[in-house]
Amino acid sequence: MSDTPPTPEPTQSPVEPLYTHPASPFLRTESGFPSSVAPPGPPSRPLQSTWITYRNQIEMALAMLAYLIFLVGSVTVLQANPDAPWRYAVAVLPVAPAAIVVLLFVRRLARLDELQRRIQTQAFGFSLGTTALLTFAYGFLEGVGLPHLNWTFVLPLMAILWAVGAAIFTIRYR
Repeated sequence: MSDTPPTPEPTQSPVEPLYTHPASPFLRTESGFPSSVAPPGPPSRPLQSTWITYRNQIEMALAMLAYLIFLVGSVTVLQANPDAPWRYAVAVLPVAPAAIVVLLFVRRLARLDELQRRIQTQAFGFSLGTTALLTFAYGFLEGVGLPHLNWTFVLPLMAILWAVGAAIFTIRYR
């Protein structure tokens, strides 16, 4: 017997068993597909413009910017003309861009899928009910001596509670 290993036939290359090399970032792996055939992958999305992708955010930002411009302009004009007969019309001018914000928001809600629509509906219900309870309770507290609050605090309270409700119900449906 000899100690020399048998030599493989020259026409065959040595076969390496599958999974002999550990996963390494330094070794290039082969896909198993011929180079002329591409492996199947996810369908490619067509390129979209920034306007199409971010349309809702852009429209909402422009409407909010218009609201802020109208608000600052109206406050400036009212401070310069406190006794003018048209001050009531100028005071409600910022409501027009705010109405556009509401329309954009409702349009965005209409485009949501069923789950997101359900989450937003429940978040709105949570916000409405909680705001009603808090303002109702504060009304009683005003009767026993707490200071009167301005009505402009109600809408931000509803928005904050809507965000809290949306976070709660989004986590709940995960």
